[in-house]
Amino acid sequence: MANSKHLEFIKKALKTGDSSAWNTWRASKFRIDEVNGYMSLVNVDLSGADLQGFWSFSHLDLADVNFQNAKLQNTNFHSANLRRANLRGAELFNADLRRAVLDGADLSGADLRQVNLGAASLFDVNLSGADLFNAILIGAILQRANLKEANLSSCRVYGVSAWDLNLENAIQSDLLITPPGKPTVTVDDLEVAQFIYLLLEREKIRNVFDTITSRAVLVLGRFTSERKAVLDAIAEELRNYNLLPIIFDFEGSSARDLIETIKILAGMSLFVIADVSNPKSSPLELQATVPDYQIPFVTIIQEGEKPFSMLDDLKKYDWVLKPVLTYPSAEKLRKAFKKAILDRAWSKNQELREQKTEKLKVQSVEDFLSN
Repeated sequence: MANSKHLEFIKKALKTGDSSAWNTWRASKFRIDEVNGYMSLVNVDLSGADLQGFWSFSHLDLADVNFQNAKLQNTNFHSANLRRANLRGAELFNADLRRAVLDGADLSGADLRQVNLGAASLFDVNLSGADLFNAILIGAILQRANLKEANLSSCRVYGVSAWDLNLENAIQSDLLITPPGKPTVTVDDLEVAQFIYLLLEREKIRNVFDTITSRAVLVLGRFTSERKAVLDAIAEELRNYNLLPIIFDFEGSSARDLIETIKILAGMSLFVIADVSNPKSSPLELQATVPDYQIPFVTIIQEGEKPFSMLDDLKKYDWVLKPVLTYPSAEKLRKAFKKAILDRAWSKNQELREQKTEKLKVQSVEDFLSN
C-alpha cells in the first residue's frame, strides 16, 4: 500500500506542476525516514502523468506503479524500486535509472534514449520495441530480458550481465564494450559483447575462439570524420552478409596494451580489413599482427594515396591479399564489396584452412638410398 501522506503530496504537486516543491519535501522526508528504507508510492496509478522536468523519485518504493504513457523525461529514479511497474510507452528520455530495481517491469515501447541504467537490475524485464539508442547499460543485469525489436544501437554495455535474452529482430549495432577512457571497441551483438570483453581481459577464455571465428571480421582504420564514413560503410556491408564487424579505433597511442588488444581481436577473426589511407598507427598494428596470424588480411586505400613503405614488407606473407585494393569513394567500395573483398577473403580463408588441416607427410631415408 502507498503511504497516504506521500500520495497526497504527489497528487497536489502534479496538479500545480511544481516539481521543486515535491523534490524539496522528498529530500527532507527521506532524511527523516532513511532508516526505514524506501518511501512508498506502491501500486499508484500515474498513467499519462506529466512528470518531465527533473522530478525526483530516487530511493522511492514504486513497485507496481502504473506509469503507462507517462512523460518522465529527465526524471530521477536513482535506486528506486520499480518492480513490476507498468512503464509501457513511457517517455524516459535522459532519465536517471542508475541502480534502480526494474525486475519484472514492463517497458515495452518506451522511449529510453540516453537513459542511464548503470548497475540497474533488469531481471525478466519487458523491453520489447523500446528505443534504447545511446543508453548507458554499464554494469546492468539483463537476465531473461525481452528485447525483441528493441533498438540498442550505440549503447554502452561495458560490464553488462546478459543471459537468456530474447533479441529477435533487435537492432544491436555499434555496442561500446570498453570502459570510459579506454580505446573504443564496438560490436554488433549484445551477448557476444560480454564474451569479447572477457576475452580481452582474461587469458584463460581465449580457448573458445572457435565459437565466433566463423563470423567476426576485424576492421582497422582511423576514426577521423572522413575515414569513419568508410569504416561504417564496411561494417554495414559485413552485416548484410551476416558477419560480425568488430571496429577498433586506434587513434590513441600505440602502447603495448593497444597492440595486444589488436592481436587478440585479429586472432579471433575470420579475416581482417585494414584501411591504410592516411595511416597513423596502422603500420605498427599490421606489422604486429600479420606475421603471427595466418588469416586473410585485406588492405584497402583511398585512390590517390600511396601505401606506407612498411606495407611492402608484408607482401611476402601469402595471407595478405594482393594487390592492395583502391577505392574512389565509400559508395563505390560498397558496390564492389562482395567481389572485391568478401569473395577474395573467403576464398583465401578456405585455402588457408586446407593448408592448416593437411596432414604432415613423412618419408624414410631408405627411399633415397634405394634410388
